[in-house]
Amino acid sequence: MSLCDAEKTFILHGVAENFRIDGRQREDYRYMELETDIVTHAFGSARLRLANTDVLVAVKLEVDVPFPERPYEGKIEFFVDCSANATPDFEGRGGENLAIELANTLASAYRSPKAFDLTKLCILKGRKCFKIYVDILILECGGNLYDAVSLAVKAALHTTKVPLVKSINVDGNNVDLEVSDSVFDCRQLDVKSAPVMVTVCKIGEHLIVDPSAAEEQCAMTSVVVAISGDKFSTVLQIGAGSLQPVSLIESLKLGHQIALRLDLALTETLNQISYNHDAGFLK
Repeated sequence: MSLCDAEKTFILHGVAENFRIDGRQREDYRYMELETDIVTHAFGSARLRLANTDVLVAVKLEVDVPFPERPYEGKIEFFVDCSANATPDFEGRGGENLAIELANTLASAYRSPKAFDLTKLCILKGRKCFKIYVDILILECGGNLYDAVSLAVKAALHTTKVPLVKSINVDGNNVDLEVSDSVFDCRQLDVKSAPVMVTVCKIGEHLIVDPSAAEEQCAMTSVVVAISGDKFSTVLQIGAGSLQPVSLIESLKLGHQIALRLDLALTETLNQISYNHDAGFLK
């Protein structure tokens, strides 16, 4: 998508009047639709649609060896694949840099033990642990990718079922595990404090959230904040522009406020899906 100067001016004036091109105000989100447990052979999965942005997340588990410097912790890794059908910008190797940046940002946001407690994945100190693979597929890109990905990842981890270890047999350097293969003999991950990302864009003299693809082209710069509980777990600036200190502080405050609101809506939606066994809508 490429905008002419007249289209950019129209968007700029709309943001200044607090009336965006799709009728929203500056702090409003578009409708989101969330589905969970849609990938049959995954331990947990979720699909989130935010207007034209469509994200699919699948979670896999395997038994691994803890890092020597973290013998009491399990592992989590993020992999992002930007489908060439999502946007023409992803054709060829166009999506690789974005995929790496998204994966690194997620890894940074989940690194703090206050965001995600990896000790719950430890099986035997220094010998065995669970390793979580979070695979993210960008099916369509219609703006505000970081927010959509973070919500889909948290939803997928919420539905992830970790099998219980029935017995551990240690014979010298060999460790044999008996893991339950029953879907009823498992536990859920604690994702209460898992981070939620919010992208705050500055267009003209004003800040907006949930930018569309067109609005992203008009943004001077954007700040992505990841909020875990009520604390910042990571902050990322994207775009070529810069922010004055006052604007940066305002962006962080707005991102924090919106993240708390999003997290509450996501929690309510996941509870609704669990109760009704159906898709949910985030408002």
